[in-house]
Amino acid sequence: MGGATNLPPGFHFFPSDEDLVIHFLRRKVANLPCRPDIIPTVLLQHCNPWELNGTALQAGNQWYFFSHAAQSRNSPNGYWNPIGADETVTSSGCVVGLKKTLIFCTGEPLKGFKTNWIMHEYHLQDGGYNANGSSTSSSSSSSRKSQRKRIHSSTESNNWVICRVFESSCGSQVSFHDEGTELSCLDEVFLSLDDYDEVIACYLWVRT
Repeated sequence: MGGATNLPPGFHFFPSDEDLVIHFLRRKVANLPCRPDIIPTVLLQHCNPWELNGTALQAGNQWYFFSHAAQSRNSPNGYWNPIGADETVTSSGCVVGLKKTLIFCTGEPLKGFKTNWIMHEYHLQDGGYNANGSSTSSSSSSSRKSQRKRIHSSTESNNWVICRVFESSCGSQVSFHDEGTELSCLDEVFLSLDDYDEVIACYLWVRT
């Protein structure tokens, strides 16, 4: 399907972090239908971020897609490098996922050059295990079997992530909701004026 959709005219895809984890990623992991089924799967190792147009779901200047979680996030012309600390995604007061922020670098790993491309990578939170990923101990054989099944299920869940990619105009780490808060040239001019009369005069000059 590429980046095409069958949505009605005027529809604007603007999901929150919670929407991405609960409505899309959780249902993807559970093999449940998601309507509308508009987010495709993209293999990061086969695609550079500037090639997502027509491949991932485009919404404004963001691209959305499912992918397989991997320690290596290399692509044909570079790699995705994690930056900052992971953020938690909550729903009804409970932690349901994690959001990782990565920046795309061109060249060889550890020797590359940062670009303006940013990716938010969402993972499901494993609520059945403690922080180090191990389950609680049990002496019974049936409990151990149940734990092994849960571990396998958890591993399968962690194989899927949902990604949001966009190109930052600032060339530095930004969050999705920080976009659009940059000052315009006129804003910067007004803020640089200390005298109230100068602000009024400048405003009247702009209006004329």
